[in-house]
Amino acid sequence: MDYGKFKYESALKARESRKNQAQTVIKEIKLRPKIDPHDYGTKKGHVERFLRQGDKVKVTIMFRGREQSRPELGFRLLQRLAADVEELGFVESQPKQDGRNMIMVIGPHRRKSEAKTERTAPREGASQAERPTRVRRPPAPSAAEARERAEQPVNGAGPATPAAPESAPEAEAED
Repeated sequence: MDYGKFKYESALKARESRKNQAQTVIKEIKLRPKIDPHDYGTKKGHVERFLRQGDKVKVTIMFRGREQSRPELGFRLLQRLAADVEELGFVESQPKQDGRNMIMVIGPHRRKSEAKTERTAPREGASQAERPTRVRRPPAPSAAEARERAEQPVNGAGPATPAAPESAPEAEAED
């Protein structure tokens, strides 16, 4: 058996297997127990975005001062967040106190490679009807057309002509 050929084929197999692998990335979001509802919504949006991308999310609640004596506030907040993002991910590790912090890890339902193919599929397969159409502007007027428009009166009555005097002989002849 040719050792060089064997080594080459094993390298090809290793490269193919690495091509389909996705790195597991853990994103971290930090919260406080007394978070404002709007700030909570913003942080929840970040967690949803990370889960859609196929990343794991480590949610950390930071306790300071007297907040450390009320860990149930942090536990309820983490449970609420887990319930809000339930359709995108599941709780990998339950909330646990770690010194001044409480930590929970949420994993996505889909793998990162599946999320990546879903993001790229609509762009490649979009039909001509689904693509946005460009609005074409009319070409800019030439210098002669611009001069012609400038000479016309604003009311649109046509080119400006001097008005005839009221004592015209035709007006008197009709009487």
